[in-house]
Amino acid sequence: MENTFVLKCGGSILNNLSENFYQSILHMREQGWKIVIVHGGGPEITDLLTRMNVETEFSGGQRKTTPEVMEACEMALAGKVNKKLVRMLSEHGLPAVGLTGQDGGMLKAEFLNQEHLGLVGKVTQVEPELLRVLLDKGFIPVVAPLAAAENYQSLNVNADLAAAAVAKGLSANRLLFVTDVQGILKEKELVKEISPETILEYISAGIISGGMIPKTEAAVSTLSDQLKEVMIVSGKSAFFTNGEFIGTKIGRQKEALSQ
Repeated sequence: MENTFVLKCGGSILNNLSENFYQSILHMREQGWKIVIVHGGGPEITDLLTRMNVETEFSGGQRKTTPEVMEACEMALAGKVNKKLVRMLSEHGLPAVGLTGQDGGMLKAEFLNQEHLGLVGKVTQVEPELLRVLLDKGFIPVVAPLAAAENYQSLNVNADLAAAAVAKGLSANRLLFVTDVQGILKEKELVKEISPETILEYISAGIISGGMIPKTEAAVSTLSDQLKEVMIVSGKSAFFTNGEFIGTKIGRQKEALSQ
């Protein structure tokens, strides 16, 4: 879909989005860009499970989504997190509509590993018609990463992969991962362009470390023949100004870096 961007906002950044973040979205819309936001909500899910006294099981480092955990996921993602983000966008003059991947049959999924992970799914099909209708009417769809199995069972989907699926389904121009940092830094300078191969080199050298490692790995995992580049941008500062994006672009082809 022409002039369409998908923004993925992790749960940890949602409470720290700056005025400049919203201004960047306003500037994008003024230049004719259509925007879809897919969000996570891990911290809110964990907090709700604690308050519900629901014990969390893990398998291979991933939380097992039991029926009790799924109830918390739906409450946190489709309820608290989604509606809070819609409200914050609306307060900044951005007409947002809250959805889950189940609405309009948008995201169809199958079990990732039902025995070990429970109600966790991987997206197998995207029906973007509802998103297209909302975008054409000038709205910003805000999508919680919940999908429907073949039997309409609710499945919890990794938000990074849900955002990638939405971007591919819409044939979006680019997928932006909104984090708490401006992008990849080398010697305190922003790396504007990088390849997956160079990311591995930077991780080995310690240039990419700590929380940036899973961020870059998630971004790389979404690259495909259709989605050939993604960006890591900041939610704490402007990521679009004077017609230019500020952040780190990750492309499939190895490129010579000026840094």
